[in-house]
This record gives sequence, C-alpha cells and structure tokens, in this order.
Amino acid sequence: MSLSVKICGINSRGALEAAVSNGARFVGFIFYPPSPRAVAPEDAALLAALVPPHIIKVGVFVDPDPVAIDDTLLHVPLDVLQLHGGESPRNMDELRQTFRLPLIKAIKVAEAADVDLARSFEGHADYLLFDAKPPANRDDMLPGGNALSFDWRLLAGRSWKTPWFLSGGLHVGNLAEAVGQSGARLVDTSSGVELRPGLKDPDKIAAFLQLAARL
Repeated sequence: MSLSVKICGINSRGALEAAVSNGARFVGFIFYPPSPRAVAPEDAALLAALVPPHIIKVGVFVDPDPVAIDDTLLHVPLDVLQLHGGESPRNMDELRQTFRLPLIKAIKVAEAADVDLARSFEGHADYLLFDAKPPANRDDMLPGGNALSFDWRLLAGRSWKTPWFLSGGLHVGNLAEAVGQSGARLVDTSSGVELRPGLKDPDKIAAFLQLAARL
C-alpha cells in the first residue's frame, strides 16, 4: 500500500495542479499570516474550487480565534482543520463542537516525552501529526514548516488509536529512510518541495508524490 501524502502550504495554481495530478491525498492551505506560505481566504477559495472531491482540503491554523476560522470557512469549503499551535484537548473539543469538522493536531517533537504527549489528544483529534519542535533558542522559527526533522526512531513501534502523519523536513532524499524508521503511512511535506520558503516547485511536488507511490 502506497503512502498517503499531504502537500501543505499550497498557495499557487501550479503547485495545486502538481499535487492533484500526481496523487496527493490531502492539500493544505495555511491561514497563519506570519508564514511565507500563508494564503488569504479569498485566494484559497479560488484554489479550493480546483480540488477534486476525492482530495481532502485541510486548513492550517495556529492557536486560532474561532471567529477567524468561521470567516475562513465562509470563503473556503475546508474538509479538515489542522491545529499547529499550543491547543489543548479541551480546545480541540470546543472546535469540533463548533465547526463539526475533523481535526488534525500537530505534536511538536524533540524527545520521547514529546511523543508521549500525543496520548492526551486521542479521542480529541481525528489525526495526529508529528513535526519537529523548533529549537527554544531560535526566535525566528515558525510553529512548523522550518525544514527541520526529528529522530524518526522515536515513533518506531508506537501505535495510537488515531491515524497519524509524519512531518518535518521531508523531501525526496530522506522520505524512504523516514518512513522506514518511523513506520509512517501518512506523510506531510511543505518545505521539502519548495525552491525557497513559500515558493512551491511543481517538479519537486511531482517527484515526492511519485516516490511515495512506490513506498
């Protein structure tokens, strides 16, 4: 069974078409203005209209105000909400109750104790997503999309009731190793398919998805 892939940070038609035509299962739109990959709801709506029904549209938010999510949903028919900040299990329950959409919760990982925290979100999130934790001494880091990886072996042999993604610095050159060490069957990439932060490369997207289909 091939990997299921989420191409995140889609903000151009070329990137979207590469993701769709090469078999992405999920496409992610980032609604976090500090990110170089951020897209306005009005622009995301134009892109979302081009996404076939079988591909899942994910909206990425960081510690969001529910009003901001509601405004985004007025423009963009998202299928899933991804929370990439310091949201608690209670926050997740409140968001699910308010918006009635499946939720992805990002877990930021640097050590085994971080992975253990994922248990607290079982039953509160529909998917977990393990990403690299930004270094504490780097104020310039984003909540995600920093082209950083963590020790994938921290996930080896683990299991959760909730489906989970591997994220963090994945690209064609390390995808096979990452999957082999972690056991992931869902993967997420953003920086790994870019020419520079915020500028997706359709050729890199195609290559990543074509490799994933063989793993």
